[in-house]
Amino acid sequence: MTRSRLAPGAGIVTVPGAAPVLRTSGGEFLRIDTGGVTGEALVRRLAGEEAPGGEQSGEEPQTAELARLVEAFETGGHAVSAPPRAPLTGRTVHVLGDPVLTGPVARCAGAEGAEVRPITPDQVAELARAVPDHRTEGRVAVVWCLDSPVPEGLWDAADRLPDRRIAWLRCHREGSHSWTEPLAAAPGDVTSRHVRLRRLAATPAHRELAAYWAGHRTPDTGPHPTEASAGLIAALLTADLIAWAEAEAEAEAEAEAKGVGVGGAGRQSAGLPARRRLRRIDLRDLTFTEHPVLPVPDVAPLPAPAPAGTRSRSDTAGARP
Repeated sequence: MTRSRLAPGAGIVTVPGAAPVLRTSGGEFLRIDTGGVTGEALVRRLAGEEAPGGEQSGEEPQTAELARLVEAFETGGHAVSAPPRAPLTGRTVHVLGDPVLTGPVARCAGAEGAEVRPITPDQVAELARAVPDHRTEGRVAVVWCLDSPVPEGLWDAADRLPDRRIAWLRCHREGSHSWTEPLAAAPGDVTSRHVRLRRLAATPAHRELAAYWAGHRTPDTGPHPTEASAGLIAALLTADLIAWAEAEAEAEAEAEAKGVGVGGAGRQSAGLPARRRLRRIDLRDLTFTEHPVLPVPDVAPLPAPAPAGTRSRSDTAGARP
């Protein structure tokens, strides 16, 4: 018989002379109304400790009140019958770019359950052109890491990945700062083009920044990512992948329950959502800041000029023959 145990991160605090208290995985302390069940019996049951006499708690009589308590823990997510799956299980993460960053990203994503595969720029372009595959929608991501500024046009093809429901995540370095851009997973999300436009609009030095991106600059002097800073960047990127996977899993569960299509925002973290968050990491002291960024709407084309000698409808309003 499968027995529930305390969920990872949760614990029971036994305060001397007082009733036991639950410390949730989120760090909250909740008082437990044990009713007629002793705190010792509840701890043995949920922690899998031995009962007096050397018997395992699973061999103890399962009273109705103890069963009610365990069920309450399960309903609240504080007890589970099986270890939770790694958050990126069932997701494929394609990684490409500079090895100083792709290596740590591959290790971090793999440790969280992802199937990590190398990919080339040409293969990324093929993914962006391919017909959407409903079997893999929301389950494939591309992570492109650069230890340099982004060359003009390099990411243009990859910006079309979200239209195929393929998650698109990227980072690059400009001098002593590395940037991790928002994860784009669906049409309308923030792409690399949007980030460039927003950054140009936000600085009075937009001409200089555009020239820097275009390659009109002195040779790069670093600093290049160290093991520590590369690990930090990889961890932040993996956190964005986990947020994407959790949102997709939640949307899939809701769609299965309602019988509708998938594609939701998922639960939100305390900070900015991954799909609206631009990070700047300072490689000199391993600090980073977060900045909100929104997609840039397409601009309607200007109307064609009217032929010479004609007037628009508004021009003739009120005119007399």
